[in-house]
Amino acid sequence: MKTLLKIICFTVLVLAFGILLIGCSGKTANSSSEKKAAITKVLRVGLVPNQAPDKIKAKYEPFKDYLSRKLGMKVELFVANNYAGVVEAMASNKLDMAYFGGLTYVQARQKVPVHPIVTEVDSETKTTKYYSLIIAPADSPVKTLADLKGKILAFGDISSTSGSLYPRIMLDKAGLKVPDDFANVIYTGKHDATALAVQNGKVDAGGLEGRILNRLITEGKIDKSKIKVLAKSDYIEGYPWVVLDSMDKELENKIIDAFLTMNDKKLLKLMNAVRYEKVTAEDYKYIEEQAARLGLLK
Repeated sequence: MKTLLKIICFTVLVLAFGILLIGCSGKTANSSSEKKAAITKVLRVGLVPNQAPDKIKAKYEPFKDYLSRKLGMKVELFVANNYAGVVEAMASNKLDMAYFGGLTYVQARQKVPVHPIVTEVDSETKTTKYYSLIIAPADSPVKTLADLKGKILAFGDISSTSGSLYPRIMLDKAGLKVPDDFANVIYTGKHDATALAVQNGKVDAGGLEGRILNRLITEGKIDKSKIKVLAKSDYIEGYPWVVLDSMDKELENKIIDAFLTMNDKKLLKLMNAVRYEKVTAEDYKYIEEQAARLGLLK
């Protein structure tokens, strides 16, 4: 009888322990599944404001819808008032992916583990590269970069690749140091604002992205006859789309595929792209080196 009772008690204990294990396992699986779902429920995408933030956000709404359809998940867009705001948002884990300039990418990498995945083949240059210009008012006596010593200079955002870094590189090659060799250096915040400042004679010269200037001329916002080009930079590797190193690899691959298979001509035109190509950190090594040399990396 005692033996039978022992067997019954042991059986009950084993069953109870088994039920407990199943319950815990279920909770763990559910918890893991819920955590994964929470991570991938919304893709938070940041955009650098190389033009007016409201204009940038409106421009990328069709892209948001496209990416949402391709990934089967909600996509949210974020545009800060300046370039640093997008970097800080990513560093604060408020973004999963961002469209940076080359300089903002290397600045972001100092604060959070990120890597570039793709950039566009540009509709103007027909490559992944673009360029920077330094322009002056058409009626200005300034003819060369050397003539700008002691003058008033305009940049866009201090963290802009083509509106800050590459103009500095060109000026440095001409023997001019920013800000030491200028009466004043103004940061307009945006390429279009720099173009207007030069056209209206508010500054003696300004550095900005060449493609944006061409679009402003085409749109009638800048009068080509009122400006002149003093210098054009070497080609610059295109704006990278960047993701967190910690992003789920399956999701990252889906995002890359969404870019590489994008064939909607209307959407591509809206994004000034012919198609997209993969890029790596190595493609932005020169930008990182020059930014460090010229004091734009902390």
